[in-house]
Amino acid sequence: MEKLTKQLDELIDRLSNSKEFRSKLDDLKSVYPFSEYEYIISHLLAAKKLSIDEYYKLRDDYINRNLYLYLFEMAPRTFGDTWGLSHVCSIESEFRRPSKKVDDTYKGEYNLYLDWRDQKDRKHFIKIEVKASRANDRERKEDSPIIKAIASDSKRPFLMNFQQQKPKCCDVFIWIAVYRDQIKYWVINSNEVQRNRYFTPQHRNLATAERKKNYKKEDIYEGQIMITEDNISDFGKFISSGSSLKESVIAQYKVQHKLK
Repeated sequence: MEKLTKQLDELIDRLSNSKEFRSKLDDLKSVYPFSEYEYIISHLLAAKKLSIDEYYKLRDDYINRNLYLYLFEMAPRTFGDTWGLSHVCSIESEFRRPSKKVDDTYKGEYNLYLDWRDQKDRKHFIKIEVKASRANDRERKEDSPIIKAIASDSKRPFLMNFQQQKPKCCDVFIWIAVYRDQIKYWVINSNEVQRNRYFTPQHRNLATAERKKNYKKEDIYEGQIMITEDNISDFGKFISSGSSLKESVIAQYKVQHKLK
C-alpha cells in the first residue's frame, strides 16, 4: 500500500487543483467496494492526468507486489492447517498425508511423510511437519492483517512466529514464510530446531522469549521460533526453493540421521 499511495500522491500533483483535491480526500467517506484509491484513480482518468496504459501498468505492478495478500485474511487454522498443507502437497506430489494404514502408531503428531530409498535401497519413512507463518509489521499491532502484511524487500521491523513445533515427533520441518509478494521456504531437521537458540516454550511472546531461561532445550516438547529482521539471516542455510523441497527434506533427514 505504501508504494501505491506514494505513486498516487505523485500523480495528484498533475492536477491543476491538487491542493483542493487533497482537502476533499481528508473528508472523503468510503463504503466497500468504493475506496479512496478508486476515487483518486477515477478523477485522474477523467482529468486525463493518468492514461489508460499508465493505469494498466499501475494495476499490474500492484497485483505483482501483492500476489499473496489474500493469505493474510485467512483465519489462523485455515491458513496453517488447510492452505499450508495443500500448498506443499501441490508443489511436491510425493509428499503424502499419514494415517494408521501407513503408520499404526500415528496419532496426528506430524502431517506429511515421504517414502525414500537410499543408495543401498534401504527404505526410509521420513516424518514431516509443515508450519506456516505470515510476515507482519510488528509496529502496527492494531492495524488490519492487510495493512500489517509486509513485502519480502521491506525494511520495516517484522515478525513471523512458527508455533506448536514438536521436534520429537518428526524428522524434518518445512517452514512456509508468506510475504505479500512472495513465498519462501525453510527446510530444517528437528534436531536443529530442538537446539536452536531461538527455540522457546510455546506461548511465550516477543517480550518474554529472551528472558533468563529456567529450562533445558531438550526438555521442550512443544515450542516456537520467532523470526524477525534481527535473526532471519541465521536461517539462511535452510532456505529451499519450492521445486527443491523433496531434495531439501532428504538432505536434512540425512543430516539428522548421519547418513551419507
